[in-house]
Amino acid sequence: MARSVWKHSVNRSSTPDEDEKDELTLREIINVKLAESGEKESLMELVRDRLVESGWKDEMKIACREHVKKKGRKDVTVDELIRVITPKGRASVPDAVKEELLNRIQNFIRSAAL
Repeated sequence: MARSVWKHSVNRSSTPDEDEKDELTLREIINVKLAESGEKESLMELVRDRLVESGWKDEMKIACREHVKKKGRKDVTVDELIRVITPKGRASVPDAVKEELLNRIQNFIRSAAL
């Protein structure tokens, strides 16, 4: 009990670990602002559309089907499929999609004066 009283004493400076827990990171602040403004949903829709347009979604479906076929339908779990396919999916997102998303986020940050 005495420790918790002294932990927030005015005479004691906080440790860096305590400061980090109390403050949001820039990434967290941007994420909150994106969500509050509705821009996050708009960006997610943009990414979904671009991934479909680029054929990425179809490629991931094919990769999933091939993995299931290789392992056998009864021997594959959803968790395993996610674990195997996620790295491939992330690595194969077209650069143009990443660039467009980054530009939109940067424009949002500028306009929100973050």
